[in-house]
Amino acid sequence: MYGMNEGHKAVADPGGADDGGAGGSVDADGLATPGMSGGHGTVAAIRGGVIDVAFEGSPPPIRNLLRAGDVRMEVASLVDGDIARCIALGPVRGLGLGSPVTDTGRGIEVPVGGAVLGRMLDLFGTPLDGLPPPETRERRAIHAPPPPLSDRVLKAEVLETGIKALDLLAPIERGGKTGLFGGAGVGKTVLLSELIHNTVEHHHGVSLFCGIGERSREAEELWREMGEAGVRDQMVMLFGQMNEAPGVRFLVGNAALSMAEYFRDERGQDVLLLIDNIFRFVQAGSEVSGLLGRMPSRVGYQPTMATELAALQERIASTRAGSITSIQAVYVPADDFTDPAAAHIFSHLSASVVLSRKRASEGLYPAVDPLASTSVMLTPGVVGQRHYDIARAVRRTLAQYEELRDIIAMLGIEELAAHDRAVVARARRLERFLTQPFFTVDASAGTEGRLVPLADTLAGCEAILADTAFTRPESAYYMIGSLAEIVEDAA
Repeated sequence: MYGMNEGHKAVADPGGADDGGAGGSVDADGLATPGMSGGHGTVAAIRGGVIDVAFEGSPPPIRNLLRAGDVRMEVASLVDGDIARCIALGPVRGLGLGSPVTDTGRGIEVPVGGAVLGRMLDLFGTPLDGLPPPETRERRAIHAPPPPLSDRVLKAEVLETGIKALDLLAPIERGGKTGLFGGAGVGKTVLLSELIHNTVEHHHGVSLFCGIGERSREAEELWREMGEAGVRDQMVMLFGQMNEAPGVRFLVGNAALSMAEYFRDERGQDVLLLIDNIFRFVQAGSEVSGLLGRMPSRVGYQPTMATELAALQERIASTRAGSITSIQAVYVPADDFTDPAAAHIFSHLSASVVLSRKRASEGLYPAVDPLASTSVMLTPGVVGQRHYDIARAVRRTLAQYEELRDIIAMLGIEELAAHDRAVVARARRLERFLTQPFFTVDASAGTEGRLVPLADTLAGCEAILADTAFTRPESAYYMIGSLAEIVEDAA
């Protein structure tokens, strides 16, 4: 047995020496086939996606991969001495009581290396793009420990995205974790797609997109858009879609991290890991926990949610070899930011970008809430004193406008003092200036996308904050790139 549960690398030898024993072989997915030295058992019970397998001798270790015909399952817990309780990783139709089960003698492994670049794969590394399997014999177990503290490094570097609201108010840490929080329909996936478009093209490392429990339509659109943008060759896409078994959705994030860790540790590259949607990972874990019969915890979530989330998030780290920068979309149930899942995810992030339904309803896209979005990078020592002062001034102006909204709604803006009217004028122009047309929706929106350098964003906000008598209407600041576009339009 390999002990792959400890997260070590496995290399499949073409000669078959790594197949686990005489008579074994590796199928098209690189998975061990029957005939290996692992144990044999029979199906004792089937409860939805949970299968109990009885073994004559000792049951296999937790996280080993078992096979019963075409059905693959992972050992989740051991019960009653010789019973292994497993999570099915696919449909269980055709499986009956007494069906033979074979222990493959190892955990789930995924292909790694340059051959997976430009491919769309599933949890097992099986192609979803209609092309032959990746031509690589090197594979890694999907379960691995995080890098030791002695190997980690901290670099206070900012990843510039070209999106004004993010670069100004919630700069993304290179080698850190950023969350895009929002309820349904506020633009998380669109913002994530724009981040991919803007950063992948200028990113000198490898990009990896992991779709957890999302719509198949979005996967197809992203695959096509990345091909049209010409950046697909330096990307890997892994999907566990919402129609798949909860075990697949729960484990596909680990598979993506194993691939990312290979590029970081073996090739010394910087990896950009994009996850849509990390809440679906928690949701799938809740389904798995319920199927295993565990007592639910707060708001019905699994009692092991904090541990499972930490095991995934702590693998995203920078080491001396390279870095993994993660940007994660986070669905917030019913827009409740006190939900246990959202609260636990918050604690792992270096930057939190909150998307507001109110701003989305006003047509202010991206609907970034400037007062709720934060980043540990927004300090004078990292971004510089000028950037820090401008960001604080923008937040202060928008906060003052928020306080005056009720008075304006009841009495009208004419009843405000001259100083307050000037604050409102600046705030409303800042709100519109922080909107931006996106490349990923330019066809449907009828606009041309903009990628705005940070220097133009700072200069534009500084000019608006310093202006006391605006000559242009508020609408002139809406959906533009830099402030220079207003002058060009006037000319």
